[in-house]
Amino acid sequence: MIWRLALSLICAASFAIVATTDASAQRRPANYDQSVTGNDPVANFFGFGGGYSGGSGPIARTTVSFPDNYRPGTIVIRAGERRLYLVLGGGQALRYGIGVGRDGFGWSGVKRVSAKREWPSWTPPAQMLRRRPDLPRHMAGGPDNPLGARALYLGSSLYRIHGSNEPETIGQAVSSGCFRLTNEDVIDLYARVQVGATVIVQ
Repeated sequence: MIWRLALSLICAASFAIVATTDASAQRRPANYDQSVTGNDPVANFFGFGGGYSGGSGPIARTTVSFPDNYRPGTIVIRAGERRLYLVLGGGQALRYGIGVGRDGFGWSGVKRVSAKREWPSWTPPAQMLRRRPDLPRHMAGGPDNPLGARALYLGSSLYRIHGSNEPETIGQAVSSGCFRLTNEDVIDLYARVQVGATVIVQ
């Protein structure tokens, strides 16, 4: 009798935990891993609100067919698709999901990769600080830095292709003109791209 009562209590508790978990999951994005809300001005500026514990990104990196009229090693960014293509040659490219500039911050043109940095620091430019004086004047590189694990600098512009520890922003238009990938994807891209590579933003 006692064991039946104990078993009933265990089953009831398990059902309550599962129901609570399911209800919480329904309120989260499909690519949710871990988020922590807060009043962080850097997080709010970059369009996210918390941390990420790791795991695969929301848009899988994949090899796809691609026109042959680009030199291998060229990066083609199709902002409307929110995808970045690294041309491999032989009619193929690696396709990555990216976050792009929000309304009023999109751009197009041709640049070259002028520098590469691991765990880059971030110094907001003057015009950004005029819009958002609450931002820090400088952030050292590291896991909390909004530029993520790697950055590819685009010519003499203020724009970069960089990582992000907030994969839920990939596929979204939330940046100030930079292109962001998951940290996993930007590490992969960084290893494949040479300084001097052409970057075509469409």
